[in-house]
Amino acid sequence: MSAQLTFALNHMATPRLSCREFLDLAASLGCIGVELRNDLADKRLSDAAFFDGEAPEAIGAYARSNGIRLLGLSEAYGFNAWSEAMRAKVQLLIDQAGQAGAESISLIPRNDAPRYGEGERDEALRRSLGEILPMLDKAGLIALIEPLGFPSSSLRLKADAVAAIEAVGGEARFRLVHDIFHHHLAGEKEFFPEHTGIVHISGVVDPTLAAEEMQDRHRILVDRRDRLGNIEQIRDLLSNGYSGPLSFEPFSPEIHALDKPVEALRLSIDFIQDSLARKAA
Repeated sequence: MSAQLTFALNHMATPRLSCREFLDLAASLGCIGVELRNDLADKRLSDAAFFDGEAPEAIGAYARSNGIRLLGLSEAYGFNAWSEAMRAKVQLLIDQAGQAGAESISLIPRNDAPRYGEGERDEALRRSLGEILPMLDKAGLIALIEPLGFPSSSLRLKADAVAAIEAVGGEARFRLVHDIFHHHLAGEKEFFPEHTGIVHISGVVDPTLAAEEMQDRHRILVDRRDRLGNIEQIRDLLSNGYSGPLSFEPFSPEIHALDKPVEALRLSIDFIQDSLARKAA
């Protein structure tokens, strides 16, 4: 493992902070970039509109003035159930990314999988990617696909996402999110570092939970009690060529309520760095 560790923050880590406060926090931690979310108000984690109601260009300029990359805008949820309404949702996110200078958008599969007939699930995924691909080509943008490991997910495995990407010839425009939590839940063994655009990190520590019982609310910052194998997964990704950012994405209300998130995040960064250094020694 010779890759230099680089860290990022998903706005889910500190949803109570405004965009500018969030960017200041990322800069203070030495992060290379952030992921901004359009769903914080929908999840009742913030009262603010996307970009806090500012022009995307203004937030993008503020990020760059602090040396922070806008790694991505999240999210277009349910992208694999295609419709004209979904086209409009994806196009809006693409337009906002262009205005802000963001490097990617995030595509999230529906987490209420219907009863698919033979081949229908894969066909729906390929259709959606085929529709989105020319939109990305026109904008010169990347889309990050994040399989969800929940049993109810319509896209659990990264292998299925890669197969669909290759089927539509989308290797230049689509990348994977390797979410350590969802990788664990799905029980997937295969890694796809060459297809991975970003890694989401969070930990689960409750010893009473079976994998199928783990939910977003259980996701905290990574520490020595972690049950998901963050250190092992990160090590494997780095050893096999991944060199992108590790982005903190804890969903736990316990983390969202922290008065001093910078201290907790710094401790988690130190733990990850020290753990990987010891395993490499």
